[in-house]
Amino acid sequence: MAFRIVSQHLNGVVVIAPDVYEDSRGFFMEAYRADRLQELGLPTEFPQDNHSGSVKGVVRGLHFQWDRPLGKLMRITRGAALLLSVDIRKGSPTFGQWCGIEASAENRYQVWAPPGFARGFCVTSDFAELQYKCTAIYNPQGEGGILWNDPAIGIKWPAENPILSGKDAVAQTLAQWVERPESDIFSYEE
Repeated sequence: MAFRIVSQHLNGVVVIAPDVYEDSRGFFMEAYRADRLQELGLPTEFPQDNHSGSVKGVVRGLHFQWDRPLGKLMRITRGAALLLSVDIRKGSPTFGQWCGIEASAENRYQVWAPPGFARGFCVTSDFAELQYKCTAIYNPQGEGGILWNDPAIGIKWPAENPILSGKDAVAQTLAQWVERPESDIFSYEE
């Protein structure tokens, strides 16, 4: 079975879709296969898998990890959500720009966002489950966040009154992040 690249965004974000075999009994797909991802130029080492569930209107993010930088391969396994990636790499031609991918259990899209991108999502169905593979182990001392509604980024969220965590509601702006010395970890390289 194969994966195909659906689209690419912001010099790093890649949307892939697996081959899916469906019949009257249901479906089968390979959700992850190292050799196929490697053929597409994507990483294959993921020491941590995470799984979250959220109700409609929940916004989580925009999160990143600067100490032990990590990338994420994300997919929705129940419901639907807008998966967001924001380029926070200093010197990048797409710095501060965002892309949003409508992912769902039906379209089976997977979104790869490498280190140097802040990631988040907004649930658009009654309930959604997000599963994602990480290229590094979670390090709470090295995590960071960007304010979900930072006007300098201008994300068009599908929820008018989102449900937020306390931490996400008061996260720093992108401008505040780039003033910190830790932000130099994410420098753009062609």
